[in-house]
Amino acid sequence: MKMFQCINNMITTDRRLTVRYAAECLHLSYGTTHHVITDVLVYSKVCARWVPQILTLENKQVHLTTSRDNLCQYSIDPAKFLHRYVTMDETWAHHFDPETKQQSKQWKNVASPPAVKFRKIASADKVLASVFWDSKGVLMIDYLERGKTVTGVYYAELIQKLLSAIKEKRPGKLSDGVLLHHDNTPAHTSAVSVATIRECGFELLSHLQYSPDLAPSDYHVFRSLKDSLCGQRFGCDEEVVHATNDWFKLQDEKCFVDGVKSLAHRWEKCVALEWNYIEKL
Repeated sequence: MKMFQCINNMITTDRRLTVRYAAECLHLSYGTTHHVITDVLVYSKVCARWVPQILTLENKQVHLTTSRDNLCQYSIDPAKFLHRYVTMDETWAHHFDPETKQQSKQWKNVASPPAVKFRKIASADKVLASVFWDSKGVLMIDYLERGKTVTGVYYAELIQKLLSAIKEKRPGKLSDGVLLHHDNTPAHTSAVSVATIRECGFELLSHLQYSPDLAPSDYHVFRSLKDSLCGQRFGCDEEVVHATNDWFKLQDEKCFVDGVKSLAHRWEKCVALEWNYIEKL
């Protein structure tokens, strides 16, 4: 029992303790030490979760309250929420983005040679796409010109373009009221952007800071877009733009409806977890 207590104390002191180091310190065999740690003390070694930000208790309370409020707004009339909802986000599309480790998997048997590949990195050349979409599909995509940055004035101009796109593509949406959902970047929350949003008659849906897991573009749309573009090599910005536009044209309405509906499920999970980052739904 004293040995068990010694090993337990070592682990609680250093959570990254290795089995081999513990065995050497206690003059035990590797097998015995491993058995005590995993079978007797029931420890398992897991990787730390990567999260956007370490939140304070006050942050978590704000996130919990906001999730409840948004979920309540959705629950009152889900069909109306879907009709009114519009979201946007920006993403970088590289001239070359290497395929992921998951994408490189291939079948092999015991006689097959080991699969190897050279490590590659994403190209420096890239295009920033601002994508606005709703439950029916893409409303508009704007590609930032080289040498320019996303500012409040630039985003305000995009909001004006969005208003025109909604008038053209979604008759009746403006009369029901647009519910705009975007993140809290400085360009989106600048005075000129907020004033333009009000002038257009849009209502803002509260978004939680440091919450890409609650942004449908991040967890639903852009992930699939990037998977599609990974491994392809483009010679210029125009080729990247065409490939991105072509991918969005291939997506049916169900893709976008599912993206919005899944947001409600994520709010539910946030409330159930008393706010914590969501890895999987």
